[in-house]
Amino acid sequence: MQWSIRKKLIVTLMAVIILPFGTANVFTYNQTTKSLNERFVSTNHDLIVKGEQELSTYLEDVAQMSTVLYRYTPFMNVMRDGISRNLSYNQEEVRRALAYLFNTRPEIEQMHLYIDKEKDSYTNYHSTISGRGTYEHIFSHPYYARLNRSRSFSVIEPPHKIYSYNNISVIPNSQKVDVLSFHNILRDVPSDKFLGFLSIDINLSKIGDIAGRLYTDDLEDLYIMNENGVIIYSSNKDEIGKENKEKWFQQVKKKPKAGKSLEWKDKQFSGVIVYENFSNSFKNWYIVKRIPYDVLYQSARQTALTNILIGIITLVIVLMATLFISFRLTAPIKILIANMKKVEKGEFEADFESLGNDEIGMLGRHFKLMIAKINELIEREYKLEIENKSSQLRVLQSQINPHFLYNAFQSIGTLALKLKAVPVYSLLTSLSTIMRYSMNMREDIVPFASELKHVKAYLSLQKQRFDEQFEFNLSIQQEVEEIPVPKMILQPIVENCFKHGFDQKVEKTIIHIEGYLLNDDSVCIKVKDNGIGVNEEQLKKIKHELVHGVPKEEKQREAIGLKNIYDRLQIYYNNKATMDVCSGEESGFIVTINIPKALPKEVEHL
Repeated sequence: MQWSIRKKLIVTLMAVIILPFGTANVFTYNQTTKSLNERFVSTNHDLIVKGEQELSTYLEDVAQMSTVLYRYTPFMNVMRDGISRNLSYNQEEVRRALAYLFNTRPEIEQMHLYIDKEKDSYTNYHSTISGRGTYEHIFSHPYYARLNRSRSFSVIEPPHKIYSYNNISVIPNSQKVDVLSFHNILRDVPSDKFLGFLSIDINLSKIGDIAGRLYTDDLEDLYIMNENGVIIYSSNKDEIGKENKEKWFQQVKKKPKAGKSLEWKDKQFSGVIVYENFSNSFKNWYIVKRIPYDVLYQSARQTALTNILIGIITLVIVLMATLFISFRLTAPIKILIANMKKVEKGEFEADFESLGNDEIGMLGRHFKLMIAKINELIEREYKLEIENKSSQLRVLQSQINPHFLYNAFQSIGTLALKLKAVPVYSLLTSLSTIMRYSMNMREDIVPFASELKHVKAYLSLQKQRFDEQFEFNLSIQQEVEEIPVPKMILQPIVENCFKHGFDQKVEKTIIHIEGYLLNDDSVCIKVKDNGIGVNEEQLKKIKHELVHGVPKEEKQREAIGLKNIYDRLQIYYNNKATMDVCSGEESGFIVTINIPKALPKEVEHL
């Protein structure tokens, strides 16, 4: 790619500024992001450690709520002896105990008590204590069965929609919220005899309050998962209660417990993951915080943006100075280029006096001398070209086939002998029109109406010759008749129709001539016949000869008439005219000429 001097100056000076400044900015940005990464990881890890401790304390407090009942002797007697021994009194003790526990924490949604002595079941839903129910198949509940098999005191059921234990609570569908269930086994002390179960369902409001202090909503993500990877809490509420199968969590579980963070990048998340394992009773639980790079490096980006703005201001100043210098240096070159472009368009004039006394000024002086020499040569070559065009026209005009004149005179003579009538006059008039038009050497450019009149005369004679076997029609727009065209471009094409297109196989020969405006700048002329046409191979040969010429060994062939017309059109219209031929075995032959509406200035007055 060739660059101008101005562009080279600008690019060079900008590169000198951008490269060192950009390198320093990148280095500063990398160092800042590294420092921010370390500080953010340390700060956020300390934050989630404190959050883990607070959550562990809260969960353990809820799990230990059932131990309060061991200190209440009347209730423990009911658990040992059953309800039926003193139904009214014992049920009141159960209600009192359930009401007491329910009111200790506002986040409790429901409690369920099962007394194994007589398989009795009670629930407290929103302070409404149910009646006595029988829970025959208590171990069909998976978490009760799990407690019975193990030596654990309590198990936690991950978040789920609240449900009715033993179908004795009435819970409207509109109030079925997500709850975390703590299922506790009650045993006699000190015999360790199984007495029953106590389940406590809590909503996630308290956990949400604690977790909400550990992350920034809409910018960061927080997850709390149990030992099975089920999400106890998430900043994305739709994920609560589902198992976390993400690859990043599998990677967290593989990391040593002493670790603090890892960097992660995939289609869903790109940033730093800070994590911590729970301690004590929930040692296999995880608390994870995800911080996107956009949030982590926000301050670094702001610093980098400030540096970039300073750099842009510096670049603008440098660019203005560069432009000032380059304009002063390249202004004479621009003037010289502008004059060269005028020469390319055909305007051989120089509109400057001097470009200075340096090398560029010397170049300008030699340029003016060159233009003067070119003008002298053009004037000489132009006269030779005009003469050449005139010579070519005279050669073409002399190619009118004498055979046609012979047939024309024969037709007129025959008619005179047979009819001895006025039509003879018409035929002679047509013939004289053709002879006068063909032999007029003074005009090379004529209105299309004159060319049309000449063809009409020719076709009238042919009509007399073939009588009912020949018809012709003309469809010419009025605007086209006034357009100047080179002389003798239609008659040779029409003559070819009779020479090559018609034979005895055609019952009635028809020639149709059209002329119309394609648009404001070009004209289309078509000559169609219904003759025998040519085959595909002949058509390809004709098209090839139009562009590339007729071989020397075929110079006497009559088909070169089309080539002569094509060459003349290219000369007169500076290669802007086109000629196309097409044919079908059944549909005759069509010659289409497209020419500019206006002739070039150098030939329009010939």
